[in-house]
Amino acid sequence: MKKMRMLKVVTALVLAFTLILAGCSSDDSMDTTTDTDAGTDTAQTDTTTDTDTDMDEDSDEGDVEGTLPRDETLYFAGLQWGAINGWNPLSDDMNNALLITQTAAGTRVPMFETLYMFNFLDGSMQPLLADGDFEWNADRTSVTVNLKDAAKWSDGTPITAEDVVYTFDTIVKIGNGQGNSLKPYIESVEAQGDKTIVVNAKLTDDGIAENTLMVEQYLSTTYVLQKAWIQTVEERTGGDPVAMKQDPGEDVVYSGAYGPYFANDQRVVVVRNEDYWGQDASMWGSLPQPTYLAHTIYVDNAAGEVAFKAGEVDVCQQFIPNIQDLWLKDNLPISTYLEEEPYGISGSLPTAWYNLDVPALQNVAIRKAIALAVDYDAIISNAMTNQSPTFDAVPRSLMNPTEGEQSMYRQEAVADLQWAGNDIDGANALLDEAGIVDTDGDGIRELDGENLSFNATCPNGWTDWMAAIEMVAAAGEKIGIEITSEFPEWSVFQTVVTAASQDQYDIFMMWTDGSAPTQPWARVRQLMSSEYNGIEGNWSGNWGHYANDRVDEIIRAIPKETDMDALQDLYTEAVEIYLTEVPSFTLMYRPNNFHAVNESVWTGYPEAGDGKNVPPNIMVDGYSIAGLYDLSLVQ
Repeated sequence: MKKMRMLKVVTALVLAFTLILAGCSSDDSMDTTTDTDAGTDTAQTDTTTDTDTDMDEDSDEGDVEGTLPRDETLYFAGLQWGAINGWNPLSDDMNNALLITQTAAGTRVPMFETLYMFNFLDGSMQPLLADGDFEWNADRTSVTVNLKDAAKWSDGTPITAEDVVYTFDTIVKIGNGQGNSLKPYIESVEAQGDKTIVVNAKLTDDGIAENTLMVEQYLSTTYVLQKAWIQTVEERTGGDPVAMKQDPGEDVVYSGAYGPYFANDQRVVVVRNEDYWGQDASMWGSLPQPTYLAHTIYVDNAAGEVAFKAGEVDVCQQFIPNIQDLWLKDNLPISTYLEEEPYGISGSLPTAWYNLDVPALQNVAIRKAIALAVDYDAIISNAMTNQSPTFDAVPRSLMNPTEGEQSMYRQEAVADLQWAGNDIDGANALLDEAGIVDTDGDGIRELDGENLSFNATCPNGWTDWMAAIEMVAAAGEKIGIEITSEFPEWSVFQTVVTAASQDQYDIFMMWTDGSAPTQPWARVRQLMSSEYNGIEGNWSGNWGHYANDRVDEIIRAIPKETDMDALQDLYTEAVEIYLTEVPSFTLMYRPNNFHAVNESVWTGYPEAGDGKNVPPNIMVDGYSIAGLYDLSLVQ
């Protein structure tokens, strides 16, 4: 335990036995695929105790009028922004962020489990339902996975290879998000006996796997579901794909350590399965420490932060400005994975995208000049309150700051192309050399007789992003380019950005993928692949509609390459093109999840240097769930 956490021991002990749940609700649910700040400045924070009169009659005796035993419950904030629609993992629309979230950076596994768990600290794939490492065949066209003998469903029946096969076939057939993402890369999943599966990659015309990276990602991102339960859903829906995805799944069978307990518009609670198979010696060897995992549904970030400071939340996945003040100034028993700046491990790259359908932004000198002029240090210190490495510390590329990704390109080869920002002289010289000057004395440069005037946008209420966009606008003023900041509501913003073509936003912020088994290839693809151009409702990437034939060739070549030197050559070339053509530019680095913890009730959370190699991924994503087994109550 860090010394700073002990500064308010008395307060911590009082809070350890106090349960005050925020009774906030909202009519709006936030898209749970993002980890961005959705808070507003108009928070109404109600921290009074709420009682759930419709609690299951079979609830634990320690749960009186909806009050969970505090010393058995781990509370979360920052994941769930509205009432759930159900427990069905076949659906993309359960809005059940605490339990059903499948992402490459770390699929959420307390209730539904994957074959492997991704650990972004070292890039490893840790077996969960799988028994040992997976094995590729000599041609790398198929991969074999064995299942643990101990693995069982919540109804006590064994997990078999047929469950894995039936799950894959079903998600492809009904076309949910996971199925659609895997269909281009996996030909089939086959059972070989009860406990062995073979995943067959889709092949190119010359017999090479289309994408081995996506095959491996399937192993750690896709839930394994019970065949018998899927068949039950098929029977009651007539096998209609839409109906199957809309089914609330109230009778769902699961394999994880926790199962449904209670949900309404104020909170979601799951309870530990005392018969969970993972206590077998072949897996964890014990049950996780908390009996309950719970998420109060707060109205916004501000309400969640109030509850976190009060000890009503244990694990907080929210951006909290100047989080270090919570222990340095407020003396609260709160900490982050890293004790010093940037306090977390950055995985994603929030990025300013140029709309390349705008004629003036097709000029690379204009794009590069704006990117050179932005004061990134000010963004990191003000918008991110230093919860991001600087671009001097981690020079810009297509890679996140983790050691594994940084090793994938030759930094010295592109050093002359990298910039740290606030280079007003360099930006002005670049524009002057390109003949883009102010000819009428109004202070604004012109191109083809037209003033350079753009808007820069991000969703309203995403406060750290809004601050970053203001910095982009300020940079324009310093180099004779008019940039006006605009902040549309998310409901409007997302429809414009994902359109096949749009003329409303000139410069706009969007996220990039975080750490994953497919990185940094997937981020190169997301930032520059022309395959996304022309897609209506494009949630995948390249929102600025960049196109480069050589980049597309590199993106196709990387997943087929096994020689490390050749891989570094490809990645280095991709970085060189990106920094030269500047179709977009990263504004900051950002954690996969914000991972802050309050030790009023529980202690033993993962932290840097503890020797446990558990990533700061909020205790439920991928291998971070291992942290639930190391918790203990504050004494």
